[in-house]
Amino acid sequence: MPNVTHTGDYSTGASQVIMPHVMGTLEVYEQQTVWPVVVDNTEVLVVWGADPIKTNQIDWLIADHDSYTYLEEFKKTGKKVICIDPLKSKTAEFMDAEWVQVKPQTDVALMLGMAHTLFVEELYDVDFMDEYTAGFEKFLPYLTGETDQTPKSAEWASEICGVPADKIKELARLFMGNRTMLTSGWSLQRQHHGEQPHWMLVTLASMLGQIGLPGGGFGLSYHYSNGGTPTSDGPALSGMNDGGAMEGSVSIPVARVVEMLERPGEEYDFNGTRYTFPDIKIAYWAGGNPFHHHQDRNRMIKAWQKLETVIVQDYQWTATARFADIVLPAASAYERNDIEAMGSYSNKATVAMKKIVDPVFEARSEYDIFVDLADRLGNKDAYTDGRDEMDWVRHYYEQAQKQAASKNLEMPEFEKFWEDGIIVHPVSQAAKEYVRYADFREDPLLEPLGTPTGKIEIYSKNIEKMGYDDCPPHPMWMEPLERLDGPDAKFPVHVNTGHPNDRLHSQLCGTVLREGYAVADREPCMINPKDAEARGIKSGDVIRIFNDRGQTLAGAIVSEDIMPSVIRLYEGAWYDPVEGGKVGSLCAYGDVNTLTPDLGTSKLAQGNCGHTVIADFEKVEGELPEVKVFTAPKNG
Repeated sequence: MPNVTHTGDYSTGASQVIMPHVMGTLEVYEQQTVWPVVVDNTEVLVVWGADPIKTNQIDWLIADHDSYTYLEEFKKTGKKVICIDPLKSKTAEFMDAEWVQVKPQTDVALMLGMAHTLFVEELYDVDFMDEYTAGFEKFLPYLTGETDQTPKSAEWASEICGVPADKIKELARLFMGNRTMLTSGWSLQRQHHGEQPHWMLVTLASMLGQIGLPGGGFGLSYHYSNGGTPTSDGPALSGMNDGGAMEGSVSIPVARVVEMLERPGEEYDFNGTRYTFPDIKIAYWAGGNPFHHHQDRNRMIKAWQKLETVIVQDYQWTATARFADIVLPAASAYERNDIEAMGSYSNKATVAMKKIVDPVFEARSEYDIFVDLADRLGNKDAYTDGRDEMDWVRHYYEQAQKQAASKNLEMPEFEKFWEDGIIVHPVSQAAKEYVRYADFREDPLLEPLGTPTGKIEIYSKNIEKMGYDDCPPHPMWMEPLERLDGPDAKFPVHVNTGHPNDRLHSQLCGTVLREGYAVADREPCMINPKDAEARGIKSGDVIRIFNDRGQTLAGAIVSEDIMPSVIRLYEGAWYDPVEGGKVGSLCAYGDVNTLTPDLGTSKLAQGNCGHTVIADFEKVEGELPEVKVFTAPKNG
């Protein structure tokens, strides 16, 4: 039986695949033009489908939070900030930004309307398109309507996205007439045909002609892990390698795990290649909660039953743990020692993570769990290299010391570091002046992009060869499975599934912090006053949100900070079925993935579509089911 691993992630599944075709690199998870340059040079800052004030609280590593200082500095300049979003975000509030309300999932249409304006008014940068991009001439017939008799004008876009045509034209002219930074979140690509928004954003930025200039162009990671904070000269921490254990493993796009369980032995497409889904019998989930982050909860429950054994390793009774056959209690971060970097982009410091207490009850550190498993498999020595947990921490530090020495940086001996708890690394002047794609702009022949043409690919011949009907070779407006006011819409509201303010995905949902935001002991759901009044709902009421895929309860918050016909239910709320294990059961707490569809973005990327969801909602009268998910199961 092959070992099965995954490709991509739930955060950026579509962009991780499309951006290498367009820009020759991932773009997501990569450093941006740094904030000091943006503060000094950007005249118009566009925040498109992102909320950096909220999401920069978190990081893959230890958050450095330096972006907040730069956002405040930019605000003090008084320069223009525009937030394009169905909600008035925390960023829009903090930055005193202009809020442009756009219907969810229609950003590509809005961008096309802007691009059409730039083209017909002869405003776009012809020289940049000629020298730095490839395939624009093949995109133009679509933009002008020559191929389908539908010009992608501002008027056409307005009918789809809800932004007035005059406003679309005004924005296009504003962007063109100023040094403009188009920043986008990853929400835009977590939808059906999610490859298109960031591809079209790059096309729009290219027409502005400012990519590679200080404070201009686009950026896809300003909203997360404090992207744009200058990168230090400090060493990178190493980690354990797999010792060859992954050789011969089978990889699937991570968001297709349920489809794998449903269709073993059947073929599927991914990024130009045809693969076969493996037939797996055992799932071992350590440090994750798929019964939070995967879409279409009821479909998932049915598929999960096909597994013969499910093992979950966690320190809380998540829904995933409750659907497991074996649960291994793991220690929390407070119960073990480790070493970590601060800042995914800045690498600002190396930090000692010291345990506060020993593991309680039967909990053990995950390293100790894996050591015992390796021992029973006869591979303990190969796994540990003779090191215990603290030996590995010291080893990683000493490896970092060697890197630092090669850069003429001094790091103290391990004992001193462990006592002090942190080492802050120096930042060079060059790092404080970094401009993404400046080298490419300076000399596209000597500093080409990693695409086949070495240029920004508005039209991709590689994607053309794939022949996918759901991902054409240039950016296009494509109808999603369902959308607000769409041609086949069965329900009247879009459900926005953004990141929560007070937790990291589902982490901390099972703690007392929930008491600070829960409404009627349920996950809060934001509703526009017009929609609330039409249903006789006020703040504090319990509502039922439903569609053909599932149903959940939530607590109502009536607010002007969301556009009509859109409601917001954060992802990460724990799944709490009234009838445990029953497909279709009402969720008593507020898991939005009872409502979302499970389908790939396209055959190209097979990313998740957590933002493609419409539903309806109503006030709940009478007796309410008890919320039980935060109480440990019997004998648990």
